[in-house]
Amino acid sequence: MTTASAHGLPDQVPAVVDSTTAPGLSVALTFDDGPHPVHTPRLLSVLRAHEVTAVFCLWGAHVLRHPDVVRRIVADGHVLGNHGMHHDDMSGWSADRVRADLVATSSAISAAVPGTPVPYFRAPYGNWGRTPGVARELGMVPLGWRLSVEDWVPPGADELLRRLEDGVDPGAVVLLHDAGGDRSQTVDAVEQLIPRLRSQGWEFTLPDVR
Repeated sequence: MTTASAHGLPDQVPAVVDSTTAPGLSVALTFDDGPHPVHTPRLLSVLRAHEVTAVFCLWGAHVLRHPDVVRRIVADGHVLGNHGMHHDDMSGWSADRVRADLVATSSAISAAVPGTPVPYFRAPYGNWGRTPGVARELGMVPLGWRLSVEDWVPPGADELLRRLEDGVDPGAVVLLHDAGGDRSQTVDAVEQLIPRLRSQGWEFTLPDVR
C-alpha cells in the first residue's frame, strides 16, 4: 500500500486525509485525472448500477475540454476534487503559485457546474510541497490515499482486481484513475470489485472531510 502523506511533505503542514468517514468495513473510491469522454461515462454507469458514490479529482484542462462529462458526474451525485490545472508537480512551487493554479482549476470546475462544492484537493503525483496549507486556506481538504494499485500502468483487469482485493483495509481511501490514458481495465476491475466487496460486508463511503 502507498500512503500519499509520506510523499513530498515539509514539516508542520496540515494533515492529508487518507481515511473514510465510517468505521468498520468501509472504503472510499477516488478517481483522478478526468474527466475523459469515454472512460468516465462508462465508469459512471458502473457506479450508478451499484449505487456507489465516489470522489472525482478533476484535471482542470480536461474540465475545460469536457464540461458535459463534469455535469454528468455531478448529476449522478458524486463529489468533486481539485487535481490541478495541468497535472504539474507542485512540490517545489511557492504558495502563491500553488494558489493561482488551484483557483484556476476551481474556476474551470465552477464554470462547468456553477455552485457545486469542491471539498477536496489531491496533489498530482502525491507530491505535496506547500499545497496542503493552500488547499486548506481555500476550503479544501488535502486528500491522500492508503491504497494505490498502479492502474496507470495497465497490468490487466484481473491483476488490478487482485491488487484491490488483497490491498484494501478498513477505512481506506483508494486511488484509481478514469483518465490520463486507457482506463478500460480500471473500469472493468471496479465493475467486478464492488459486488465482491459488498458480498463480504463492505460499505462504500466518502473520505473524511476534517
